[in-house]
Amino acid sequence: MNDTTNGLGQPIGFDVPDWQACAAPPRKPIDGRTCRIEAIDPERHAADLFAANADDADGRLWTYMAYGPFADLGEYQGWLEAACLGDDPLFHAIIDKATGKAAGVASFLRIEPAVGVIEVGHICYAPNLQKTVIATESMYLLMCRVFDELGYRRYEWKCDALNAASRAAATRLGFQYEGTFRQATMYKGRNRDTAWFAITDKDWPVLKAGFETWLEPENFDADGRQRTSLVFERS
Repeated sequence: MNDTTNGLGQPIGFDVPDWQACAAPPRKPIDGRTCRIEAIDPERHAADLFAANADDADGRLWTYMAYGPFADLGEYQGWLEAACLGDDPLFHAIIDKATGKAAGVASFLRIEPAVGVIEVGHICYAPNLQKTVIATESMYLLMCRVFDELGYRRYEWKCDALNAASRAAATRLGFQYEGTFRQATMYKGRNRDTAWFAITDKDWPVLKAGFETWLEPENFDADGRQRTSLVFERS
């Protein structure tokens, strides 16, 4: 959509007619074909998540996180209870329907209902969840909540600019790179440049169609390997 101009001929942003503030994300679960997404409950989810994360023997999961690794279950559950029970960030556990166990975490954060902007972050997939159908479907389900259920205009993904895996994941999932904020913050005693990615509501219909095609059961063989890659037919 093109920008309009004011009475002086200066360009201004396009109109957003009849805009009403979005609702804050609810805590109700989201059910998918391979996974279920639930608001974090340390009593129910901490043990499963800690056990799944333990497969990451060298601690790579935590390199680009401001927290972790955690020495034991008690420390991890204590962190969940102290940091992960608020409304922003709103932390979710990703449940593998085949096992009934939590194996990943993702959150909504920097939630701005008045202008329809929300971010996904704190994404931490245990090794057994990485590069699986669940890893992709869980991100798709969160997008459906943001755009289809709640009507947000913009969905952001930010990561350490040195985190190649996160940058690649954002691109694969349809987020568009928008730039890098140099010296944006510090964590664990070191600098962080932050790479910004986003999806807008204008992007979403094409991305949704691509996800739904990719997620069809027929796209996977008997061993769960994809037959065709995730692609988006942008005009």
